[in-house]
Amino acid sequence: MSREPQTQTSPRIPPQPDTMGRGRARVPTTAPGPAGATPGPDGAPWSLWLGRLLIAGLVLAALNLRPAITSLGALLEEVRDGLHMSGSLAGVLTSVPPLCFAVFGITAPRLARRFGPAAVVFAGMAAITAGLAVRPFTGGTWAFLAASALALMGIAVSNVLMPVIVKRYFPDRVGTMTGLYSMALALGTSLAAAATVPMTDALGGSWRTGLGVWAVLAALAAVAWLPLVRGRMRGAAAVDGPAGRGAAGSADGNGGEARTLRITRSRTAWALGCFFGLQATGAYITMGWMPQIFRDAGVSAGTAGVLLAVTMVMGVPLAFVIPRLATRMKNQGPIVVALALCGLSGYAGLFFAPAQGAWLWALLLGVSNCAFPLALTMIGMRSRSSGGVVRLSAFAQSVGYLISIPGPTLVGALYQHSGGWGTPLALMAGLMVPQMIVGILAGRDRTIEDEV
Repeated sequence: MSREPQTQTSPRIPPQPDTMGRGRARVPTTAPGPAGATPGPDGAPWSLWLGRLLIAGLVLAALNLRPAITSLGALLEEVRDGLHMSGSLAGVLTSVPPLCFAVFGITAPRLARRFGPAAVVFAGMAAITAGLAVRPFTGGTWAFLAASALALMGIAVSNVLMPVIVKRYFPDRVGTMTGLYSMALALGTSLAAAATVPMTDALGGSWRTGLGVWAVLAALAAVAWLPLVRGRMRGAAAVDGPAGRGAAGSADGNGGEARTLRITRSRTAWALGCFFGLQATGAYITMGWMPQIFRDAGVSAGTAGVLLAVTMVMGVPLAFVIPRLATRMKNQGPIVVALALCGLSGYAGLFFAPAQGAWLWALLLGVSNCAFPLALTMIGMRSRSSGGVVRLSAFAQSVGYLISIPGPTLVGALYQHSGGWGTPLALMAGLMVPQMIVGILAGRDRTIEDEV
């Protein structure tokens, strides 16, 4: 049986204090808007209009969570030449994203408690806009890195808070909404990788313009989140409000419990962090090295790029399907195993016949990379409150991205030392085994509150 009733179309409204201030919560039948607000532009009640705005905001935010990275990868050679960047510094630049995700992502719970999750996501979109707009026109390498870090900081806090927004406002549609924004995230990743170079050529050939144009998409997302933040002016019903401040964004009134959680005592939290880190390691290795593996096997550079695009595009439809399937199951272990087996098959194919079965291996690795939306879905399912989800999301993603940092560098070192892809591919396949084990542990039907 499905765990997701299909009738809910608007976000859940947090409990509100009564007008006499006696501390007893009541739930309004419709969500009030800002002072003097009228029904939404389509004449529907404010809560329905807010639900549609939240969905649009989620999609636009998710579209902006990777273009800062993949657009730079597409033009990295031009950026290196333009800024006279050394090869070692360029290598550092490719390691900055997971480091920023780990360092800045851990600050998201405190920011969400203080300002509310929607306000923090809005600030994250504004930071992405500013960083992407400024970095192409900086005068030197370090200024470029600083502007990139600003954009990555916005991505980091938004990464953490996306599952929180879903848990808080769509508690009975976690799979559907997680699938929707995961699909948008995959689409943004693929779009920036594929379209940056053609757009650069169309806009005059300057890498600065080709990188800076992505700030426009981020600005659209910031504009979409602005009314959601302003909706806090009347109580907590619109987006954040008092419930968001005092309860770590808890919509169900148990934010105090979430604040007292010692999440490091939860085996599920550690399993989720390790699972997130191992799947991220595989994804970064794939994005960084898979085209080179195919090229060394005799595949043309153009075809190798298309094969990588196929791998990334697989995440668009599957990122919508897998979370919905996951929420219909009490235990997500079987999905973890199925995705890992696809990864093992893909790596085995790259080892034995990289060129002959190239398209099949690309498809299998694309399926395996969909462990990412599965991890996000499990984060939303492993806590009873949105306050707990914000802490779990920050913990799992920060631990996970720290784990993922050395992976691509280690693969490159093994490739250079061994002179071939046998040893690196053995490592990639070997990492699938612990990923499967911790994924099974993370997929058990329990919550962090049960454990701590």
